[in-house]
Order: sequence, then C-alpha cells, then structure tokens
Amino acid sequence: MPIITLPYNDLEELTGTDRDTIIKRVPMIGADIERIEEESIDIEFFPDRPDLYSVEGVAHAMRGFLDIEPGLRDYEVRPYQVEISMDARIEDIRPVFACAVVRGLSFTSTSIKSLMDLQEALHWGLGRDRKKVSIGVHDLSKVKAPFRYIAADPEFRFVPLDFTEPMSMREILGKHPKGVRFAGILDGLDRYPLILDANNNVLSFPPIINGTLTMVNENTTDLLIDVTGLSSEVYTALNIVAAALAERGGQLEYVKVVKADGTEHIPLDLSPRVKILRKEEVDALVGLDLPVSEIMRQLNRMGFGAQELHEGVIEVMIPAYRADILDNSDIIEDIAVGYGFNNIPAIFPMNATVGKSHPVSEISSSVREIMIGLGYSQVMPFTLTSEKINFDWMCRERTDDVTCVLHPISEDQTMVRTTILPNLMEILSMNQHRELPQKIFEVGDVVINNKNGLHLAAVSIHSQANFTEIREIVDAFMRERVTGYEVAESDDPAFMEGRRADILVNGRKVGVMGELYPQVIVNFGLGQPVVGFEIDLNEE
Repeated sequence: MPIITLPYNDLEELTGTDRDTIIKRVPMIGADIERIEEESIDIEFFPDRPDLYSVEGVAHAMRGFLDIEPGLRDYEVRPYQVEISMDARIEDIRPVFACAVVRGLSFTSTSIKSLMDLQEALHWGLGRDRKKVSIGVHDLSKVKAPFRYIAADPEFRFVPLDFTEPMSMREILGKHPKGVRFAGILDGLDRYPLILDANNNVLSFPPIINGTLTMVNENTTDLLIDVTGLSSEVYTALNIVAAALAERGGQLEYVKVVKADGTEHIPLDLSPRVKILRKEEVDALVGLDLPVSEIMRQLNRMGFGAQELHEGVIEVMIPAYRADILDNSDIIEDIAVGYGFNNIPAIFPMNATVGKSHPVSEISSSVREIMIGLGYSQVMPFTLTSEKINFDWMCRERTDDVTCVLHPISEDQTMVRTTILPNLMEILSMNQHRELPQKIFEVGDVVINNKNGLHLAAVSIHSQANFTEIREIVDAFMRERVTGYEVAESDDPAFMEGRRADILVNGRKVGVMGELYPQVIVNFGLGQPVVGFEIDLNEE
C-alpha cells in the first residue's frame, strides 16, 4: 500500500486546522500513520483510495470529515481553448487518451513535489507500474497548440527529462534510467507513442519520459495534463489529478480530443455519478437504526452530495474522483466510517457456534512447523501468475490443466498457478541483495483442472547447493511426517538430468526434487546454484 508524505505546513494550510487535530483524526478515514516526523507525517492509505495519494486529496477529505467544508464540491471547468489530434496508428499502441488544462497555479517546491509524488503513486496504484496508465504534466507556456498524439518512428530524437543531449526514442529505452525500467511496456512495437506541439516540440514519450522542454518549475502557472493508457482508469487518473490541482486554486479547462476519424471527445468529466440508497439498506449493513438526516450528514462529511427524494430514499451524488465506489455497499461503508466504527455498539452474535480447525489448516500448520525447524523461512507469494513464469521460465511445456483469469489486470497475472516452485524462484530473484544462503518455503494452494490442491515447495540458493542437500531435507521432512517414500528417475526439465528425482509414496508420484536446470536459474536472473523440491500434500 502506498505511503504518502504530508508536510505539516502544507496540510494545515489546505485543511484549515492544526496538525494535532489532523494526526488524531486522519486514521478515522481509513489510514495508518507510519511515522511522525518533525516537519511531516507519513501515512499509509488503502490502494482503493487513490484520491488520497496527495496532500491535496487528504486535505479535501479532512475538511469534510471535520465538518469544515462538508458536502460535494462543484468544480467549474471552462470551455476548451486547446485541441489535440490523435493519429490513427496510435489506436493499436496506447489508445486511451485523456487530457486537461489547469491555469492560474502558483507553485512552490513543496507543491511541485506533491504533484510529482501523486503521479508516481497513481502510476503504481491505478497504472500497474505505468502499463495501464501513465501521466504527464507540462508547462503549457513552453509549447504551442494544437497538439498531436502520434505513433512515431523509434529513431525520432528529442532531449528527455534529466538529460541535456538529444536521444532517439530507441536510445532512451536502452540508456535513460526511466527507459530501461519501463522499456518492457513497449516490447514488440515498431512505432512508439509521442505527443508533439504545433512546432514538433516533444511534450511526452508516454509511458516512458517527458521532454525536458516542458519541465514544471516554480515559475509555471499553466499546466497541460496528459494521461495515456489501455483502460478506463485513464479517466479516473485525470479526474484525481485535476481535482487535486483545483484544491491548489487552479482553474480547470477542457481539452478537445479529435480522433483520426473526425470524432471529437472531451475527456475531463468531473460531474458526479448518482446512485439511489434506501434507509433499510444502511440499517441492515451498519446494524443501527439511523435517521435519514443522520445518514445524509455522514454522506456530506465523507464528501458526497445527498438529498432525500421521498421517505427513506436518498439520492447520493458520488465525486468523480472516487474510483472505489462501485455499489451501494461501498457508500454504506463510508457512512459507517463517517459515523465512527467506535460509535457502533458491539453485540454478541445471536447464534452460538463451536469452531474447530479445518483439516487443511492442521496439515499446513504441521508442515510449517517442520520446515521452520529445518531452517527454512516461510514466504507467501501470490497465487496468480503467468504462463511465462509458470511454464516457460521453468523450461516446462505448457499444459491444458490451467485455470485462466477471465479479465487479467496485467500480463503477469493471467492464470492461477499449478505449481509453487516458480513463485519461490521469483522471490529469490527479488532478494539478490540479501546475503546467502537463502532457504525459503511455502505451503499453499495450487489449482489444477479447476480443483484446489495443497502443495509444499522449498528452495535453497548458495554456491554449494547440491542434490545431496535437498535429498536430506526431503528425508527429514518425510520422516517427521511419518511417511515412507521412494525415489525414481525423473524427466522434469526444470531440474538437471542426473541430479533430479521423482518422489513416490505407495508407488504414486507425489513430488519432485533436485538441482534446478541452469537455464531456469538464468531465466530468473539468478547467479548461484539452486536446489528445491515440491510435494503434493493431498497425495502424500
């Protein structure tokens, strides 16, 4: 979850109250205070509240929560003066595009940092590290409208941010730190996204880097915001950034986007969404008999607009930047937050029940105890993975027993894992800065042929890792489980021939162990020998 640094002076000025009040009350809106410094406070917010990823967003939320400025804010957006055209070829590269102009800003080093931090937090929270959404902000006085969003030749040259000499777009991907980091997003493309002004000056090479020409500084007063990506979160990100800058006193202005087929689009839309809420829904979920007036008061405190249409029926206006509000249960949760969970009386359940451990939990607990006793540390990776990691990087053939994700959020989470070893290899690759040896394990779920299974996997990495080591671990584990087993020659391509073995119980294969194949180690970017094993605990 993102941790946002909020300077006290800025927060107090925008909120209209003192820091002690803010520190005391901000956890009540759904946040954890990480640390309190002399000049600032670090707060961790839930990923579903990207509108709170800036001091401006927090200040706006606190003004409502503290009854300083409750209710829905009405944003004035002026007619467009700026136009951007889209190249037809960009539709196949990075097709979703949104933009707006903000005028009359007065920047300081603090407010510039807040804007940059908001960008990066949204890149992570909404954008999946810029894959789905990337944001650029530009000093509008340095460029000339109309603008163009095009698919450019990779040899096009310009001066990227933080550099002083022109580079081709292809060179940026190989030499600029941002280019190296995000080059994978553009893999396989023969043309790259580019935003130009009327004089062919570069504003942005999304989702990689801006041009140095439009860098924002303390003299900047007018901004052009561009947001590009692959999904509707592009518009949410624009709404959040625009609302934050409006909190700074900026005057919002529409931008007209003209597509290649001549259709026109105005992407900035800060008009609220409307939902109908009934009093009985609130009472049922919150567990209180709240008057309609109290429900509306709490909605106002949480930044919503509300009016009673008729008895017990409330029209709720949802701010455009609240991406987390999907249905009425989300609205009711905010009502409970506003009312205060500490003000909701605790009651005993009406039905008495007797619980006991699930057999799977008992097995998992026993296995964890054994592995920790053998000197291994437990990890908890994601159960979602990709065919590339689950099969290709392990040098295994793809199988048809996979449960795929219907609407994956990224190319790294397209299926439910069928094996745990690839996840452990990923963790080793992300912890190469840690000293060796590293010995880790996981006991967790896999899904094969649409059925859940419980697996144990463990790996060890160090310069002397070998088959004997992992065989001794498997021996000790099976002895502690009071399970007899045999080994047989294995043909698993994830392991080295002659240094691998299948694990058999009662003549049935339940697992595999051995030294990982060198190509597997290279695929995960590792540079030391790795040994490991995986056992199906349902069959063991």
